[in-house]
Amino acid sequence: MKVQQIKTSIVKFIDDEDGLTIVEYAVAGGLITVAVAAMFVLLGGAVNDRITALCAAVKGAAC
Repeated sequence: MKVQQIKTSIVKFIDDEDGLTIVEYAVAGGLITVAVAAMFVLLGGAVNDRITALCAAVKGAAC
């Protein structure tokens, strides 16, 4: 390869932004996953309390 071809290849690689788009999607997906997991943790106790209250209200043996 000639020096000019190497320089052109390097400049083309630096200017290419397709890789950044993939990284941005990965970061966004990770943030959404963390948010959903946090909501499950925060709401888990409340859902359990509601189910227990419903079982007690109908006096079911499944509680």
